[in-house]
Amino acid sequence: MARQLQLNLDRQSTTPLIEQLRSGVKSMIEAGALRPGAPLPSSRLLAADLRVARSVVVEAYQQLTAEGYLISVDRSGTRVANLASAQDGAVTGVSAVGTVSARWDLRTGLADVSGFPRAEWLTCLRRVLQTATPEHLEYPALAGVAELRSELTSYLGRVRAVRTTADTLMATAGFAQGLALLSNMLLDLGHATVAVEDPGHPGQRRFLEDIGLRPVPVPVDDEGIDVRALAASEARAVLVTPVHQFPTGVVLSESRRTALVAWARQVDGLIVEDDYDAEFWFDDAERPPAVQGLAPERVVYGGSASKTLAPGLRLGWLAVPAHLTPALERARARQDLGSSTIDQLGYAHFIATGRLERHLRRMRRRYRERLEAFTAAVANLLPDFRLIGSPAGLHTFLAIPPYVDERALVDAAARLGVVVRGADHFACHHRPPTPGLVVGYAIHSRDSLVGAAAALAAAVRMIRTG
Repeated sequence: MARQLQLNLDRQSTTPLIEQLRSGVKSMIEAGALRPGAPLPSSRLLAADLRVARSVVVEAYQQLTAEGYLISVDRSGTRVANLASAQDGAVTGVSAVGTVSARWDLRTGLADVSGFPRAEWLTCLRRVLQTATPEHLEYPALAGVAELRSELTSYLGRVRAVRTTADTLMATAGFAQGLALLSNMLLDLGHATVAVEDPGHPGQRRFLEDIGLRPVPVPVDDEGIDVRALAASEARAVLVTPVHQFPTGVVLSESRRTALVAWARQVDGLIVEDDYDAEFWFDDAERPPAVQGLAPERVVYGGSASKTLAPGLRLGWLAVPAHLTPALERARARQDLGSSTIDQLGYAHFIATGRLERHLRRMRRRYRERLEAFTAAVANLLPDFRLIGSPAGLHTFLAIPPYVDERALVDAAARLGVVVRGADHFACHHRPPTPGLVVGYAIHSRDSLVGAAAALAAAVRMIRTG
């Protein structure tokens, strides 16, 4: 029995330790044993208590955060979330002023899972269960079933210009597990640091630290990551979001893409490309292809179904340089026995039958309409504000005028029922190039987003009138 949490891990079970820990914490939250706002032990303490690798705890926490059960709070570690809905659709969130009852949760990382294609997914699973061979029901290959790797190889090559083969592609339990595997592989290869975008994802920075790598913040400007600053760092690996930088939304420019690849070749380095929401590109301009296609021998390409379908599926993938495939599989062998074969086969069938692309067309239309509604509302209600970055993904960056203090606006918005994070929340050592709000719009209707913009306008008036 663990001392930090009242749960047990069964090492004789065929259920991976990550899943045991995730389901155990989830059950404690749902049963009320862990109350909203309750702090969880750090990954280091809990890993030592449970006698497991820290990556097991980190991955479980990441999954629970993606599912909305946990939140990561600056300087306060990981806490139990409170997303209980009231009858009017309100949610509870955490802001700079504490826990508030909020009508609009504009935090990032949330996809509209109400659009999940239940009937089509069920059809695929039925087909898989009817046709699965006895071999399919045995322990899967660590890299994933051949059918999924083949379909993903074809699909990613066609829609993202990713140059890979089934032999160099690994199925994972979401990008979070993929990043954990890559982090352990980098440690095995002698890396001590990983460069990260700044501003960037604070959860990923803590994730890397918890596994044992030191994140090196590199500034981002309106062309993406500053490759000159990257070259001046001691890092030989970098984690980037080139197509829709998180959180500014800028696209890595063509010259920076070329420079980034040149840097990797010069320092014998590795680029980890997180293509987390590139499927949702709304601009009439051509969507940039994956950086991986420029240098497959220097780039690990990572993606998942978390934003396109649902984070609860825990489906992801890594396209890895051929010379690193054995090292990645060794790191995987220390963690688990592979991902769910049935879900992998179901997703392969979902891709092969065209269901994925039909679903994405529906969701692109839905998200585009919501972004357009919010954009129009900002132009009408907040004329001095502007949206920057590419119109893509599930969040947008709302730049604020000089006369509005970012932190004061976040606090005032919270008092009016809007949970939103300022750009400074995502910064580490370098201030964001522009003060602003990072707005996740995916889970709200068009009318609700207009209401959110009106509430933000009221928050501005509240600040200006004292």
